[in-house]
Amino acid sequence: MVFLISLLAAAVAFAVHLAAKKRYSKSEATFAGVGTIVALIIALLQVFTVIPAGSVGVVDFLGMVSDNTLKAGVNLVNPLANVVKFSVKTQEVKENMSVPSKEGLSIQLEISVLYSLNPENASRVYKTLGENYAEIILVPQFRSVVRGITSAYEAKALYTSQREELANAIQKELSKLVNPRGITVEAVPLRQIVLPAGLTASIEEKLKAEQESQRMEFVLKKEAQEAERKRIEAKGIADFQAVISKGITSQLLKWKGIEATEKLANSQNSKVIVIGSGKEGLPVILGNDK
Repeated sequence: MVFLISLLAAAVAFAVHLAAKKRYSKSEATFAGVGTIVALIIALLQVFTVIPAGSVGVVDFLGMVSDNTLKAGVNLVNPLANVVKFSVKTQEVKENMSVPSKEGLSIQLEISVLYSLNPENASRVYKTLGENYAEIILVPQFRSVVRGITSAYEAKALYTSQREELANAIQKELSKLVNPRGITVEAVPLRQIVLPAGLTASIEEKLKAEQESQRMEFVLKKEAQEAERKRIEAKGIADFQAVISKGITSQLLKWKGIEATEKLANSQNSKVIVIGSGKEGLPVILGNDK
């Protein structure tokens, strides 16, 4: 449209320029000539279009949409065609919704979906869905999938480590529905969860009890291991004593006593010898070093 208006303006300005020259009106002719040049420049610029970074262009010429999308940068196009620009950057849709749990409880959920448009499918999305494709297909399917998935999980799952499992399930199911339409689902983060009054406290109490039970199991396991260690240690000591007792006899002890007495008797230190009691009593030698 701008191209046609510019050409028409250029033609009118040129006609005025010629008429002014015939009337010998130099100022009017110059003004009309400048107008002609400006209009032609504007018309020429319509042959080029600039696609911003992170976007693609879809060419729509009188209802005929080209299958080839325009890449980011300067592109040469039909000046009579309409270029519709689509962002292929990651975009976000936030939803605050009331979703059911497996127990039938109503849970307030703040959730987002991160998505992007597949550049190769931009023309098909434009022809089948239009420029507001997210509102037409993504948002309704997103709401439906979230409610369907959460209804299969207990409320506790939204409050524990199963949140990630729940988010992955939503992303997987949503991708099945919108990926064939040219929309890529990148992530489905759960932003905030508000459980019914009183349910949070009961879940926390249950989790606390489970953690305490796990702690006691750990303590009992540790005590059992310690008891087993002591049993093994005691058995080792008993085995050692049994071996020693078998090897030590009264004759061996008597012989070792005689050897010790002999060594003391042969030393150069003064000694006091005390004779042991009993028939096998050995002398005890006491002395001071000089």
